[in-house]
Amino acid sequence: MQLTPKFAAFTIVSSLAYLGVSILARGGIAVFFAQPALLVVAIAFLIMAGAALFTSANLSSGEREDRGNRWIIPVIGLIGLLQAYLPPYSDRIEFWTFGADTLRWIGVVLFIVGGALRLWPVFILGRRFSGLVAIQSGHRLVTEGLYGVIRHPSYLGLLVNSLGWSLAFRSGLGLLLTALTILPLIARIRAEEALLQTQFGAEYDAYRARTSRLIPGIY
Repeated sequence: MQLTPKFAAFTIVSSLAYLGVSILARGGIAVFFAQPALLVVAIAFLIMAGAALFTSANLSSGEREDRGNRWIIPVIGLIGLLQAYLPPYSDRIEFWTFGADTLRWIGVVLFIVGGALRLWPVFILGRRFSGLVAIQSGHRLVTEGLYGVIRHPSYLGLLVNSLGWSLAFRSGLGLLLTALTILPLIARIRAEEALLQTQFGAEYDAYRARTSRLIPGIY
């Protein structure tokens, strides 16, 4: 099952708007695409946005939702808007930037790896992947593959993707925004795990005991 027409339209419009804001902040189309690393980032961004159209991601509240953490969505959204504008703008005016082209290409690699890691779990979970913290109909735990190592691979992908974006623009402001993203993500992770524990009980406790949240052996 793919995205609903409304969610697909939102994905297309928001993705194009995000990239458009970044291009304008960097100085326009010619300036943005004159930098090879940023050209690759833009292509990768559009490929990821296209791939997202073939997922079943949704905003369903399912059978049971923890509504107390909905504040996280606008916070992440605001940080995302700032990420769209500030790193390319600071790169253009050389404000709080560092490194050279090698750093940009490291950022490109991290951006692509993080984006793939962000999307992969969305395909694995299908309709169970919701933008809300909710138990969906027929919900079951996935504990194999990537989920057999870390419990929240999509959030790790989001952070790596954001880090890569920041480095592609050599932006210290981007790194700060990536760091700020960690706080609402931790709150989201805690809310998800609390809901899953109430739903699956001992099964989830056992799963949590043998895996890490984001980084194997560390967190």
